[in-house]
Amino acid sequence: MTTFYYSTNSCSLGIRIILEEIGLPYDSVAIDFKSREQFGPAFGAVNPKRKVPALVRPDGSLLTEFQAIAFWLAESYPATSLLATDLEGRIRTMEVMDFIVASVHMRGFTFIIAPMKFSPSPEAQEDLRAHGRAQADLGFARLSESLGDKDWIMGAYSIADAGVFYLCNWALQRSVELPVNLAAHHARMKARPAVQRALAGEGLA
Repeated sequence: MTTFYYSTNSCSLGIRIILEEIGLPYDSVAIDFKSREQFGPAFGAVNPKRKVPALVRPDGSLLTEFQAIAFWLAESYPATSLLATDLEGRIRTMEVMDFIVASVHMRGFTFIIAPMKFSPSPEAQEDLRAHGRAQADLGFARLSESLGDKDWIMGAYSIADAGVFYLCNWALQRSVELPVNLAAHHARMKARPAVQRALAGEGLA
């Protein structure tokens, strides 16, 4: 059995969407970041990185990092067609995935959501939030360009759309304005049964 470690409303939502799209049976284990459960001995024994998402595969091996987990799932279940089969399509998908996580998430939303990690000063935290919002705006503008008038970010539905979704979900929760085509993408995603199951699984439906 596959075991999926997640924190509610974190980037791990994107991995849950992919798991639901694939139809892979899995157990899910919530890690409560508010109580700092990720730093406790139980989760540390599973994942020394103390972060989510984390996936313990049927052979008992641990896989971490959003892009790696998403790639492994798509590669392991090719019948779901969540990843291009040609080299150019695959590297372009990974390019978008890295931008989602490393740029828009880490350089943008990290500062919007958790500025207190970087400074105890309320004034500095407001500056950090403003910086994060500016970076998120830049990131969404670039993702909007990539999406264009297509339904899905890579043309065909893929693992990258799950990444776009969790970012857009964060944006809408925090009154970060989305480009029109990304707002429409978010609505299309919410209409998918797998996304509805994933949201329900985290109490976000």
